[in-house]
Amino acid sequence: MTYDTFLRPLLSATAIGLLASPALSEEIWVTNEKDDTISVIDVATLEVTRTIFTGERPRGITFSKDHSRVYICASDSDTVQVMDPETGEILHDLPSGEDPEQFVLHPNDRHLYIANEDDAVTTVVDTESREVIAQINVGIEPEGMAVSPDGKIAITTSETTNMAHWIDTETEELFANTLVDSRPRHAEFVKGGTELWVSSEIGGTLTVFDVADQSEKAKIEFAVKGVHPDKVQPVGFEVTAERVMDMDMNRIESVTLLKDASAKAIYGSKAANGVVVITTRRLAGNEQRVTYTGSVDIQMPD
Repeated sequence: MTYDTFLRPLLSATAIGLLASPALSEEIWVTNEKDDTISVIDVATLEVTRTIFTGERPRGITFSKDHSRVYICASDSDTVQVMDPETGEILHDLPSGEDPEQFVLHPNDRHLYIANEDDAVTTVVDTESREVIAQINVGIEPEGMAVSPDGKIAITTSETTNMAHWIDTETEELFANTLVDSRPRHAEFVKGGTELWVSSEIGGTLTVFDVADQSEKAKIEFAVKGVHPDKVQPVGFEVTAERVMDMDMNRIESVTLLKDASAKAIYGSKAANGVVVITTRRLAGNEQRVTYTGSVDIQMPD
């Protein structure tokens, strides 16, 4: 079963007798493309609390900024469904182009950038007017989508063309195409939008690009003890730790993937599904490393 996931923070209330106090809880929303459903999982208990029926073959899923709407790519229904997350009711459908796979919501909380796998295009939809405002030709079998934090750049990755396609969100036109390793699946902007990371499933790598000039800065490869490199297939990834986001790629010596018992034994139960260990380069001899952070304030008379 293929699925996509999204973590949703919720504000819930717990009560003992007549005393109620707000407590922060979380849910994971998982799309099940073979069952045409969404499974809602309580993070605290890891139990499925709800099963919600959707259109045919749900894939991508994301929430509006205030979490009052959830958007679902119903691929075989050729639509993006808009759902009330509290009731599970489908409020309306949005035009999406044929076979929407994945999408990303622009920081303006209004425009959806959708990868249409069969048509090799990226469709841009206005969620308020419910209209298609642009369709951009990209490579064959587009899937991965990302938008920069400032909203100026959208990225589509194409699985067969093996490229990341860079879209100017003001003109809705391509301005660059960059090669990556075989079958790129996912893209993320990191370090405040100054870098773009793209995973390549068959290539077994993460490629790091400098957003300023779209040049390749680094390529991360994974070494798993006892596992042939062809079986290491990175698909999705998430960069959340500030330390990783701010890391200088030139300082990375190796990246190792620990799985199952070895990961759990070293890092605890949260690591049972695997841990990526990043080893940085050691200073040699009398080498020194200096890190400087500064700021400049300019004040002008009125």
